[in-house]
Amino acid sequence: MANNQVSVGSKFPQFSKKSVVSIEKGKEFDTISNQTIEGKWAVIFWWPKDFTFVCPTEIAEFNKNFGNFADRDTILLGASTDSEFVHLAWRNNHKDLTDLKFPMIADTSKSLAEELGILTEDEKVAYRATYIVDNEGTIRWVCINDLSVGRNVEEVLRVLDALQTDELCPCNWHKGDATL
Repeated sequence: MANNQVSVGSKFPQFSKKSVVSIEKGKEFDTISNQTIEGKWAVIFWWPKDFTFVCPTEIAEFNKNFGNFADRDTILLGASTDSEFVHLAWRNNHKDLTDLKFPMIADTSKSLAEELGILTEDEKVAYRATYIVDNEGTIRWVCINDLSVGRNVEEVLRVLDALQTDELCPCNWHKGDATL
């Protein structure tokens, strides 16, 4: 991983990327940018490659929890360094991905992943990175897993809840528990 990793307290980098937003003919693609998340909380998660094995389990789990993110006024965005055409083909060919409720960002130039410092040294694919960005565009939480280990969507929601309380939250805190 690069030494210049963007982390907690940094502004999320400026970006504007083609994305898959639908599998409906003629409505498949749109541009997603900082303006999409401006003034809102956002969870932006990265996976290494389309058409692989761990990635769809994570994407499907984020999708199952889409309503939980929406209930927290949080925009959900997924991303990899694959093209929008690869994303679309994957969505069309994988039963767990046809009904996605969030965009799949195509960082084909790898510029955003590179700026975030999350590309592997060898293949230059993204690690399994997850960012929680607050409504002012500041990164409040980062979790990066190695390529072989899927993330825990419940933990992302737990941390999001804690951050949105704007209180001190003890170890293993869950929504509804007392804050400090």
